[in-house]
Amino acid sequence: MAEGRMIFSANQRLIAGLLVNLLSSICIVFINKWIYVHYGFPNMTLTLVHFVITWLGLYICQRMDLFSPKSLPVRRIVWLALSFCGFVAFTNLSLQNNSIGTYQLAKAMTTPVIILIQTTYYKKTFSTKIKLTLVPITLGVILNSYYDVRFNLLGTVFAALGVLVTSLYQVWVGAKQHELQVNSMQLLYYQAPLSSAFLLWIIPMFEPLTGEGGIFGPWSLPALATVLLSGVVAFLVNLSIYWIIGNTSAVTYNMFGHFKFCITLVGGYILFQDPLSVNQALGILCTLAGILSYTHIKLAEQEEGKSRLAQRP
Repeated sequence: MAEGRMIFSANQRLIAGLLVNLLSSICIVFINKWIYVHYGFPNMTLTLVHFVITWLGLYICQRMDLFSPKSLPVRRIVWLALSFCGFVAFTNLSLQNNSIGTYQLAKAMTTPVIILIQTTYYKKTFSTKIKLTLVPITLGVILNSYYDVRFNLLGTVFAALGVLVTSLYQVWVGAKQHELQVNSMQLLYYQAPLSSAFLLWIIPMFEPLTGEGGIFGPWSLPALATVLLSGVVAFLVNLSIYWIIGNTSAVTYNMFGHFKFCITLVGGYILFQDPLSVNQALGILCTLAGILSYTHIKLAEQEEGKSRLAQRP
C-alpha cells in the first residue's frame, strides 16, 4: 500500500514537472511577443531582467538546498557568459522581428549548425543517417521562410545570428560542464550575474535609458507587471528543463520537446493571426519530420552504444 502511494506520488511530481515546463516554455514565447507587439519594451533590457530574475531564483533554490553552488574562476566562463547574452538577445530579436512560426522553425536549424561546429572544430563524427535527417530540417526552414508573407531581411539576420550563437553556446556549455565538473544549475548560477554585468555595460550603447522606449521611461503598470512575469516564467523554463532531464529519460524529454514545438506554432497562428500558406505548412511538416527522424536515430544509436559497452567483458 505504502509502495503504491510512493509510486503515485512520484507520478504526480513527474506530471507536475512536465506541466510546468510545458506551460512555461510556451508562455515565455507568447508573453515576450506580447511585450514587443503591445508595449515595445527594449529587447536587451528585457534580457537583463530575465538574467537578474534567473539568478535571484537560483539563489533562493540554493538557500533551499535544491543544489550546491561550486566556486568557479570567472576567467574560465567569460566567453560562455558573453555567448549567453548573445544567445538570449538574438533569439528575442528574432521573435520581435519575425512571425512565431518563422522564429520557431529557425530554432530548429540549431541542430545542423551544432553538428557542423562539432564536425569542423571538435573532429566529432556523425553517422550518414544523422546527416541525412538534416536535409528535411533545412529544407523545411527554407520553404517556410521563403513563403512567409512577413519575411524581412532584418528578422532573417537576427534569426541566423540567434542560431549561430545558440549553437556555440550549447556546444560550449557541454564542454564547460565536463571541464569544470559542474551541472547546469551550478554553471548558470555564476553565468547569469556575469552576463547581467556585461549587459549593464552594453545596454546604454544601444538602448535609451530615459524617455520613450527607455528602461526608466514612462512604462505603465501592466507593462512592468508583464515584464516581471516574463522574467519569472523564463526562470521556470530553466528550472523545469533541469528537473525533467534529471528525472525522466532522454526519450521523454525529446518527445515532449516536439509536442511543445507543435503547440507553440499553432498558438502563434491563433493568438497573433500569423498568416499560414500551404507551402509554409509543408515546410513545417518537413522540418518536424526531420526533427523526429533525428531524435529517433540519435536515441537508437545511444542505446546501441550502451548495449555494446554492457557486452564487453
